[in-house]
Amino acid sequence: MEVNGYKIEPGAYLSGAYLSGANLSGANLSGANLAGAKLAGANLAHAYLADAYLAGANLVFVNLSGANLTVANLREANLSGANLAAANLAAANLEEANLERADLSGAKMFGVILTQAYLPDAYLRDANLTVANLREANLSGANLENANLRGANLEEANLERADLTAANLTYTRFEGAKMPDGTKHD
Repeated sequence: MEVNGYKIEPGAYLSGAYLSGANLSGANLSGANLAGAKLAGANLAHAYLADAYLAGANLVFVNLSGANLTVANLREANLSGANLAAANLAAANLEEANLERADLSGAKMFGVILTQAYLPDAYLRDANLTVANLREANLSGANLENANLRGANLEEANLERADLTAANLTYTRFEGAKMPDGTKHD
């Protein structure tokens, strides 16, 4: 497949590529280098992006519903308003990523790294965040209803106004976290 003159294939070198608004639904970009790529508004529903390098990519309002992003590097990516519903983000690196108002409902996030990620008002209902590293993440106002946070690291995280109704918090670490009621956890 070719889009805007770029070959869309596993292992493709697409660093800095302009693919905003492109229809890449179901595309196989496993192991591709998309560092700094402009993908705002693109349709990547059910795309295969396992082990892809998306550091610093512009993924604002991108549709990644049902996409496979296992072990993908999304460090410092802008995923503001992105649709990641039912996406597989197992062991993905989302360190310092912007996930403001992102929909992560039903996402599989086992072992994901979200250190210092920006997630205010994110929709994480039913998300699997088992053993996720959310240290210093901003989750203010996030919907974590029924989320699985078993063994997650939420040390120093901002959970102010977050909804943790029916969330599994077994073995979750909250040291220094700002809790939903605004108090600091000891």
